[in-house]
Order: sequence, then structure tokens, then C-alpha cells
Amino acid sequence: MSQRINITSGSPWEDIVGYSRAVRIGNIIEVAGTTAMDGDVLVGKDDLYAQTKYIFQKVEKALKEAGASIQDVVRTRMFVTDIDKWEEAGRAHGEFFKTIKPVATMVEVNKLINENLLIEIEVTAIVSSI
Repeated sequence: MSQRINITSGSPWEDIVGYSRAVRIGNIIEVAGTTAMDGDVLVGKDDLYAQTKYIFQKVEKALKEAGASIQDVVRTRMFVTDIDKWEEAGRAHGEFFKTIKPVATMVEVNKLINENLLIEIEVTAIVSSI
């Protein structure tokens, strides 16, 4: 049986809610829904592109801690509060994944946990043994 590795961001919400920033079991890594919060500070208020870019930087850090890289990402799931602005999120996504091309989903949601959050992103990575 593969060892489970929980990756923490240090957020107090992880213990309160009972979740990890990322979990690695074997060669599979799941990164939890990630927002543009840096502690109690929102990065990129009113700027979907800036929030998306910051989130992927956070995701990249979590993947590194789990022994993976952005190159190992096979799926992204983006939850946006205004689908009409999809190109802003898409542009940031393209900057990270232009050559990797994971499968991607983007859906509009009514709202996120904080009214100033414009996007939340989940990522799945598989570390290849090839």
C-alpha cells in the first residue's frame, strides 16, 4: 500500500475544516481548491488574471513540496464567478500550461467563500515513472 503524504500550506483553515493543501498517494497528487488568498490578504482584487496567476504559483509550490512539478499536471478545474471573463483566466492558464496541455475544465459558480474571490482552482498531477 502506498504511503499517504499530506502537504500543508500552514493555513489555520486546514485544521478547522479538516483538509490538506495537497495529498500524495503513490504517484498521484491532488491539490485542493486553491484561491488567491495569501494568509488574510487577497492577491489581485478585482483582477481575474492576477488571481489565476497567483493561484498557479501556489499550486506549483504545493506540487514541489509533494515531489512533483507543474509538468506533472494532468487536470485543472477552474471555478469562476463570471464566465464572461474566461479569457483572463485562460491567459494565465496558458502561461503555465501552454506546452503541457492538461485536460481543463472551467465552470461558472454563483459565489465562492469570499465575495472578492473571482476563481478557485483544483489540480491533479501524476508523477510519471518513465
